[in-house]
Amino acid sequence: MHLHRRRSAFWGSSFLLALLAGCTVTGPAGLRGPAASVEAAPKAVDCPGEAPAGTSCLAGRDSMGAYYLIARPAQWNGTLVLHAHGGPDLAAPAAWRVSEDFVRWSIMVRSGYAWAGSSYRQGGVAVRAAAEDMERLRGIFRQHVAKPRRTILHGQSWGAGVAAKGAEMFTEQTVGERPYDGVLLTSGVLGGGSHAYDFRTDLRVVYQYLCHNHPRPGEAQYALNLGLPAEVKMRQADVAQRVNECLGLDKPVAQRSAGQKAGIETLVKVIRIPESAIQSHMNWATLHFQDISARRTGGASPFGNTGAVYAGSANDAALNAGVLRYRADPAAYRQFAEDTDPTGRIPVPVLSAKWISDPTAFAELDARFRAVMQQGGRGDRLVQTFTTQGTHSYISDPTYPTLMAALLRWVDTGDKPTAKGVAAACPAYEAQFGKGCHFDPDYMPAALETRVPERERPR
Repeated sequence: MHLHRRRSAFWGSSFLLALLAGCTVTGPAGLRGPAASVEAAPKAVDCPGEAPAGTSCLAGRDSMGAYYLIARPAQWNGTLVLHAHGGPDLAAPAAWRVSEDFVRWSIMVRSGYAWAGSSYRQGGVAVRAAAEDMERLRGIFRQHVAKPRRTILHGQSWGAGVAAKGAEMFTEQTVGERPYDGVLLTSGVLGGGSHAYDFRTDLRVVYQYLCHNHPRPGEAQYALNLGLPAEVKMRQADVAQRVNECLGLDKPVAQRSAGQKAGIETLVKVIRIPESAIQSHMNWATLHFQDISARRTGGASPFGNTGAVYAGSANDAALNAGVLRYRADPAAYRQFAEDTDPTGRIPVPVLSAKWISDPTAFAELDARFRAVMQQGGRGDRLVQTFTTQGTHSYISDPTYPTLMAALLRWVDTGDKPTAKGVAAACPAYEAQFGKGCHFDPDYMPAALETRVPERERPR
């Protein structure tokens, strides 16, 4: 997920002054891991304009370089929501990122919860490091603000993978106290890196079969599953230029050639993504794949498509014979899976929500996550819900307080929610937060393999 980059004026004054000001440092006692690190106290700053009246905000930069923002409403209910954002961004951490996240997720503060978000210490696809940053932020809140009655780890999009991994990594046994009482996963990319990105490998090879311009014939050729070679510099605009040359996504349908229309139709049917999502997934399959292969897995790719059988084109036999084929590097595959794949061993309640037609994080990824939780022996700790309307970035205002209330009731009383119960409870929140309840309590996603073709995997 990529966000529209609005550098809020909020960060232009009060936050920068806070970074320049002298800070006192103390260390929490009785904790282990990132939450036990000695961190400078945050400074009071002006809250973004979307904050409810009376909200107090604190900001800072942690010892590893991640920017963070903490917001506490005037009538705080005692629960902290730690927000793991999506993306991930590839650029260096920036203060505006956490301000932007708060603007979108102010629903949490409007619902009475304290909210804390981190930019993460680095850009790129590094799940465990991001999970450590979230746990460090929990320590900052605990040390310098208050000890919450409950702490909920909320992961959105790619951040849902961060939250799932963090909830496995940081437990009562590993940190000396129960760090998280529950986990909320929304619009989650939950297949783990070893499975969630397979369709983007497929997109690159099918696109190249059709378009032959990424790379162009006269350019140095490279393995498409690398995204790009480490030394190649390319921007999203450069990727878009090539895609538009071939497919005309920047043109009205009536102005596209027959060949462009046919190419789009093939990608939509074979990769099973809408036309509107082709460009964003091409960006990820280029630039994020480059980050992974060049910076995370030693120059080798963890992605492959050997054995994948593609269907839906005008000539599937020709397509399967003609696409380039790659084997995932075994060491790269294991390294990337270790960093990104959930194990299902989350010891606290987990509640998730997904828009059924999400074009970025398929609903079928949730079926894989359900299977992983069951394999990890914690299937009883997971409840999944789905909605018929929404977007990948945000479902609706009443959706999130409904989910939070159900999750906290489960934590506090042991009353495990059901999809039907969540759907029935949602309309009560519309009076305060507006219309937007669209839960489908009967929906169950099909297995990921029904949407993304299975392939050979390293042992």
